[in-house]
Amino acid sequence: MIPRYSRPDMVKIWEPENRFRIWFEIEAHATDALAQRGVVPASAAQALWKWWDTNPAIDVAAIDAIEAVTKHDVIAFLTWVAEQVGDEARFMHQGMTSSDVLDTCLAVQLTQATDLLLADMDALLDAIKTRAMEHKFTPTIGRSHGIHAEPVTFGMKLAQAYAEFARGRERLVAGRPEIPTCAISRAVGTFANIDPEVEAHVAAKLGLAVEPVSTQVIPRDRHAMYFATLGVIASSIERLATEVRHLQRTEVLEAEEYFSPGQKGSSAMPHKRNPVLTENLTGLARMVRGYVTPALENVALWHERDISHSSVERYIGPDATITLDFALGRLTGVVDKLLIYPERMQKNLDRMGGLVHSQRVLLALTQAGISREDSYRIVQRNAMKVWESDGAESLMELLKADADVTAKMTASEIEDHFNLDYHFKHIDTIFDRVFG
Repeated sequence: MIPRYSRPDMVKIWEPENRFRIWFEIEAHATDALAQRGVVPASAAQALWKWWDTNPAIDVAAIDAIEAVTKHDVIAFLTWVAEQVGDEARFMHQGMTSSDVLDTCLAVQLTQATDLLLADMDALLDAIKTRAMEHKFTPTIGRSHGIHAEPVTFGMKLAQAYAEFARGRERLVAGRPEIPTCAISRAVGTFANIDPEVEAHVAAKLGLAVEPVSTQVIPRDRHAMYFATLGVIASSIERLATEVRHLQRTEVLEAEEYFSPGQKGSSAMPHKRNPVLTENLTGLARMVRGYVTPALENVALWHERDISHSSVERYIGPDATITLDFALGRLTGVVDKLLIYPERMQKNLDRMGGLVHSQRVLLALTQAGISREDSYRIVQRNAMKVWESDGAESLMELLKADADVTAKMTASEIEDHFNLDYHFKHIDTIFDRVFG
């Protein structure tokens, strides 16, 4: 996590102050539940909440200074709170273990982060939909293997991206319930020193579900699935970013990132307008995916628990969510301001002398009674002349001069198979499927 690729709302979720405030709420709610069961005095919980109601500043530096001596973050926090609250604080953390606090807190933070990511995806989907509708029937070339294939529309390209991100959002929504679980089950998860009702009380107060079997830690298969979902969303970001990068190449230049007044593209070459934002998104996507494997490896802990996962999660929890939040925001801006050039799209469509219509002619010849093999051979031999002339020849004119073709089709019929609109007759159907 570095400031260059961070946005403040997501950063706040992972700041020490937010973490310590969540820790306190976990401890105070647990103390409430223990007081209701007569395990600790009611005055203990009251003292904690009375201090909390003053909205105290969390002295992160003081807690860190205590941890420098104790070498234990939860103990350092409890010690600092006791210094603020007084004698009644000794009843805090009764029957609990550190993982009860740490794992439950991580569940809260990841849930908060997920809600921000869902809002990010909503904003991105809105931007993509707006531009897709704008260019629903803007003709452009579809490419396979990077080579001209057949005509599509630019709106259709964006509709594909919308559908992909909509699936990503659905996966994040479906995965969200995996994360907000609470574990207040004591060492090895047996509830030996704390009643399960305490866990239920804390979970209800924090809007969490109880973890059925925590074994002292919340099972990390939940987290593995969550980070894998973030990795898939990052890959979708890279897919759209890569499309923009290709379209911005000088030889293509069908679309490009917005270039603001005063912006410089190169320290050496004043003419440069580089796709820096989408290149940046490609790199950020690699980082988010890079956190997936450590999350998967966190699943296999020793016996009931170890802390090999802990150091990993201190990295990947903040970094994956902060990076993805930034990337989604950046991509939304790219889409919203994307410069789109329909005239260049048409120029590229026409560049290769009508080769993009070759399949229509092939199918028409088979319908006219020529075998598929012979039809393919006839069309290909003419198409290769166009290809080798770099588009100087016209496929339509070559076909009109080919006796094998004119024996089965009139000139007018040949021309009919070069109608661009033919390829767009089902665009409405595709858009209805995607946007409803």
